Amino acid sequence: MGARGAPSRRRQAGRRPRYLPTGSFPFLLLLLLLCIQLGGGQKKKENLLAEKVEQLMEWSSRRSVFRMNGDKFRKFIKAPPRNYSMIVMFTALQPQRQCSVCRLANEEYQILANSWRYSSAFCNKLFFSKVDYDEGTDIFQQLNINSAPTFMHFPPKGRPKRADTFDLQRIGFGAEQLAKWIADRTDVHIRVFRPPNYSGTIALALLVSLVGGLLYLRRNNLEFIYNKTGWAMVSLCIVFAMTSGQMWNHIRGPPYAHKNPHNGQVMLLSPWGWFF
Repeated sequence: MGARGAPSRRRQAGRRPRYLPTGSFPFLLLLLLLCIQLGGGQKKKENLLAEKVEQLMEWSSRRSVFRMNGDKFRKFIKAPPRNYSMIVMFTALQPQRQCSVCRLANEEYQILANSWRYSSAFCNKLFFSKVDYDEGTDIFQQLNINSAPTFMHFPPKGRPKRADTFDLQRIGFGAEQLAKWIADRTDVHIRVFRPPNYSGTIALALLVSLVGGLLYLRRNNLEFIYNKTGWAMVSLCIVFAMTSGQMWNHIRGPPYAHKNPHNGQVMLLSPWGWFF
């Protein structure tokens, strides 16, 4: 056994240790530097993203819808990194633009943003902003937007798709319709809370008071209640009200504006309204 083990020990003692080739050291050094640089770049992106989200949260705490100019738009929406969705309304609210639809859409948009801001589900994954034409003309030109108002969704990753532009002409710009569209694009469900509207209650109270006062003044002579002509006039007024375009709008909920397919002009009154 000792004679057989001796040659094996001599062969092991005669082996020389193997070293890496001299040319591999620069490669390993380059790989190490690359790993350090990638790690530092990732850390820098995380810090930049944290700063952007913190700034957006600060703006949202002040206003549910914050305004953006060209620089803010490029920094917080176009430039990465971004892990949040941004809903942007492109509008023209300056008085010289005379855009009445923009004012109506802005009110609905503000109701929607307030509903999200003061809900229990509010988080840093969705923000609302707006770009006015007079403050961001370059943005309108860059995105090829030639009408206002326009609602767009900018996802956390990638460019907006066709479905990320809200179809205002077909659906309208009600807060409920916008909330449904946002839920389809972001999976964020917003329950719309509208401020109380007491105009209907006040009108009903005034009507009841008027009728009650009239009956009180004519309490000794109520023969007019049996007047067939008076009831016929009231019936005609009810029939005209029920068959009017206003009642059709109340039931069907059509959009407030119509876009002419030939010249792209936005109109408040449809030229084919009587044929619908």
